[in-house]
Amino acid sequence: MTDDGASAPVGIIEGFFGKPWSWDDRTAYAGFLAELGFQFYIYAPKDDRLLRQRWREPWPEATMEVATSTAAAYREKGVKFGIGLSPFELHLQDPAANTADLREKVRQLNDVGPEILCILFDDMRGDDPELASRQAAIADEICAVSTADHFIACPSYYSFDPVIERVYGTRPQGYLADLGRLLDPEIDIFWTGPRVCSRSYPKAHLDEVADLLRRRPFLWDNYPVNDSKLMSPFLHLGPFHDRPAELREQIAGQAVNPMNQAWLSRLPLHSLATSYELGDAYDPAAAYATACRALCGEALAEALISDFEIFQKKGLEGMDATERDAMDKRYGAFRGDPYAAEVLRWLAGDYVFDPACLT
Repeated sequence: MTDDGASAPVGIIEGFFGKPWSWDDRTAYAGFLAELGFQFYIYAPKDDRLLRQRWREPWPEATMEVATSTAAAYREKGVKFGIGLSPFELHLQDPAANTADLREKVRQLNDVGPEILCILFDDMRGDDPELASRQAAIADEICAVSTADHFIACPSYYSFDPVIERVYGTRPQGYLADLGRLLDPEIDIFWTGPRVCSRSYPKAHLDEVADLLRRRPFLWDNYPVNDSKLMSPFLHLGPFHDRPAELREQIAGQAVNPMNQAWLSRLPLHSLATSYELGDAYDPAAAYATACRALCGEALAEALISDFEIFQKKGLEGMDATERDAMDKRYGAFRGDPYAAEVLRWLAGDYVFDPACLT
């Protein structure tokens, strides 16, 4: 599957809470994304505190080495590699007092060679009347030092969903309009849609946001992510819905936030590529079956197809001990397969949400 280059770029952002992917899994995604015709991967797991709460601290040499080699693997496949820097609540401090630390951090990331640098202000307190101006100044400082080709900022209020204000404070009056006015027009802005986890992206909504931000939104698509207390008992293997081909004409790009399970996330991602390739002829159910068979082999695919309702709707908490034992035995027969291995780890509770990951 290849992209004709005429529409907004599509890729993934590893931007979830909880258990992150391994570097081996990230590197393996370079070829997979290239095969789908996707254009980028962004490294931004909330678990990497040296990009978030402890951003002033440098990455250790071992992390620099593996990140640099991973970036090279993506370049080799023609897929752009990005990093998400989230200077945690710097906008609530005096930015001038932190300029030297910020510049030094960006210079270190330059050594990795990211083509995309994301400036992320999401999931942190934002109820400050000077929020937009302070964040725009931070973005300007970062862009002045970074050698990346493309910048994307994530606002503290990245949807109209009221849950953001309930958790992180009241959105300052005029915040989004001010941020859109103050940010360099060359910087894209992430947006998750009508909700934090949106099922669809109506054109009228996207047009409203584009007017507000003075640019088309860069979609942060929170499917199939499963990193919350409510979602972690489920495996969102199901195909994408409500992503019509014309969506890519209404946005600046689409970054899919996958599951904590790197290999199983490939199933819905495969369906998204099929959706854009087939347009109106796209059949979600057929796309799921096709993805399972193309990626997992016939025998394991049949198990994944048969158990779809359990993964997607019933979840860990909906199964009794007998059902869990039967599933463990069924996927244990494929223990050496990376897809089956993640199912087994999910059954064992390895991905259960830990509230500590938020702090």
